[in-house]
Amino acid sequence: MQRDILLTVHDMCTILPSTQEDGFGVYNQTSVDIGYAWEDGNVSAGPSVAFYVMPACGITLCGLVGGLAVGGHAQANAYVAGPLGASVSVNVDWVGRGSLVLPGYVSVVVVAGPVLRWSAK
Repeated sequence: MQRDILLTVHDMCTILPSTQEDGFGVYNQTSVDIGYAWEDGNVSAGPSVAFYVMPACGITLCGLVGGLAVGGHAQANAYVAGPLGASVSVNVDWVGRGSLVLPGYVSVVVVAGPVLRWSAK
């Protein structure tokens, strides 16, 4: 790939550890991104939707909170040694509205680490 417009779909499922007797949680986010790609990397961003069930505590109540969160996703990949590179992903969602346990708030998740590019020739 030399340079091109990029359309990607990302799905990230996170298992949240149990903090109390309420059990573990699940946070699954899907995004549709548009971006730009070149030979040594790419960047993309777009809207996202997340379904979640997670243990949470407010000021006086604790319990499982579930729902639908809307937000955004952005990702950048840089390939520095052939197919090996680094990736940074940022997810921002509005979580918890309508819950007695957890009032609405912004959730931000940043993940960075190595990435391996596979190509078919």
